Amino acid sequence: MLNDLKPREIVEKLDRYIIGQKNAKKSVAIALRNRWRRRQVPEDLRDEIAPKNIILIGSTGVGKTEIARRLANLTNSPFYKVEASKFTEVGYVGRDVESMIRDLVELTVNNVKAKQQESVQEKAATIAEERVLDLLLPGSEPKPTVFAPNGSEGNGSGGSGSDVISYGNSGSDVMDSIQESENSIDIVTPPSDKNISSTREKLRKMLRAGKLDKRLVDMDVPSRSMPMIEIFTNTGMEEMGINMKDMLGSMMPKNTKRRKVKVSEAMKILCQEEAAHLVDMEKVTTEAVELVEQSGIIFLDEIDKIATKGGGQGPEVSREGVQRDLLPIVEGSSVPTKYGIVKTDHILFIASGAFHTSKPSDLIPELQGRFPIRVELHSLGKDEFARILTEPRNALILQYIALLRTEGVDIEFTDDAIDRIASIAVDVNDRTENIGARRLHTLMEKLLEDVLFEAPDTTDEKIIVDAAFVDKQLMDIVKDEDLSRYIL
Repeated sequence: MLNDLKPREIVEKLDRYIIGQKNAKKSVAIALRNRWRRRQVPEDLRDEIAPKNIILIGSTGVGKTEIARRLANLTNSPFYKVEASKFTEVGYVGRDVESMIRDLVELTVNNVKAKQQESVQEKAATIAEERVLDLLLPGSEPKPTVFAPNGSEGNGSGGSGSDVISYGNSGSDVMDSIQESENSIDIVTPPSDKNISSTREKLRKMLRAGKLDKRLVDMDVPSRSMPMIEIFTNTGMEEMGINMKDMLGSMMPKNTKRRKVKVSEAMKILCQEEAAHLVDMEKVTTEAVELVEQSGIIFLDEIDKIATKGGGQGPEVSREGVQRDLLPIVEGSSVPTKYGIVKTDHILFIASGAFHTSKPSDLIPELQGRFPIRVELHSLGKDEFARILTEPRNALILQYIALLRTEGVDIEFTDDAIDRIASIAVDVNDRTENIGARRLHTLMEKLLEDVLFEAPDTTDEKIIVDAAFVDKQLMDIVKDEDLSRYIL
């Protein structure tokens, strides 16, 4: 299982997408393995072992967010990213800090529900097929159910080329036989009840063969438009606001609309509807809450923006207030959500920040104590940039090769071109703002601007990008420092 990965294996998997930063990878790998170790210890001690939260220190574009995101993907752990500076905005109130737990639970419930629906998809498809057959062969129900694609209702006269299935008003009126062709189903005479089963099987074969996909059926479809109800609550009644919406939603009549839809679309709609019915939401909620409590990861970005530097005047007061509101969440508390109480004691918090104008010791002591592991990520140099361009599974160069291949154009990057791009990235970062590996995105887009624009109309099947090509496209901008500040 992915949850049983050893620290060395975790680092190896992170290496597939993230270049360098060995110390940070090592720290997060240990933190992840400690979760597995905690589940193996005796139960009386298990709840006493708290996660060792981490602060990643480094400038933008060095891989802080990517490390946390890939770590969550490795174990399918519930993951949520939030900027700590969000809680310093105008109108901030302490209770808003708990919203990140509620958002994490909501995301996890949706993910667990989607997985449960996938697992019952086969059964849902079987039930949906029966319901479509009920529409096509209503038996005693005196309603026409299939219409011609032009919207005209069939009169049961049949005939070659007819695209209509229709029924009479008698409860026993059903098809006696089906004359199959690419474009027609002819109705001959009403059958006896004993033949309904064989008729249904004939329809089933046609349905599975896709011969009925373009025909229209009349069915009730849930309307997408919902009544707009705004519930204004103060933060002390936030949970009441959530529950009030749910309550009103269940009290209101189901908003459905009778529509003519193709049989293929009806199958999809009914399949989704049946999959939702087959899922046990109580079980989903219980599993989601447990996942959040035991395996949840919250990434607190820009935590340096709420660090104070003494003084305690003006906006500094708000920042320290945010820290004090974050403290109980990180320390371990019970947060009310619409899915029940969620305990944060064993959620792993990974914080990150550049700390250019402040340092981790500027955080309040209580919050510092809840982030015992601190890792500094080093700035990226020319060698790292060259590797980032080519080595990861989602390498930038591989992305552009795939994009241009859709236009029938093959593009090849020589080694000297990659070396030149890496050098320019380092140079621009040194002379302007250091935005790390994100500079490569800017350079690559500018470098291939003309190629991407001309690709649909070009007659060249192969384009070679070498150092000369790079210099021609970028050097004028790089040399003009004022221009490079705006363009690169």
